[in-house]
Amino acid sequence: MKFTRKANAEWKGSGKEGQGNLTTGSKVLNKTQYSFHTRFEDGEKGTNPEELIGAAHAGCFAMQLSFLLNEADFTATTLDADATVTFEDGAIVKISLNLEGDVPNIDAEQFQQIAQKAKEVCPISKLLQTEIELIVTLKNV
Repeated sequence: MKFTRKANAEWKGSGKEGQGNLTTGSKVLNKTQYSFHTRFEDGEKGTNPEELIGAAHAGCFAMQLSFLLNEADFTATTLDADATVTFEDGAIVKISLNLEGDVPNIDAEQFQQIAQKAKEVCPISKLLQTEIELIVTLKNV
């Protein structure tokens, strides 16, 4: 399978006082505001690149895990994945994936192994050149 996706960033002004907007091809993000303040200071309405990377990584990982669980004859009731992106000294240095899953009839060791494989083969995990920590909780044990 091969496909492409597109997004656009428009920026106006200086780095600190300027502002921009982000639009995705699907228009789920449509001129969504981002700025120095939304990226480095919080408090303003808008997004930032690190938040978007976290969302992409959590979403990709959860979907990949669902496919791998299905291959092993399990179906998740719920997979709840949080991604915490750590930015330090001009670089993304770590992403922590915190997974809580409700998967009937699976034991904790199997769930851990399949989640670890999902972390390794998730396309966004492969793309990122940083430490990716995975914390797994199985609710139905």
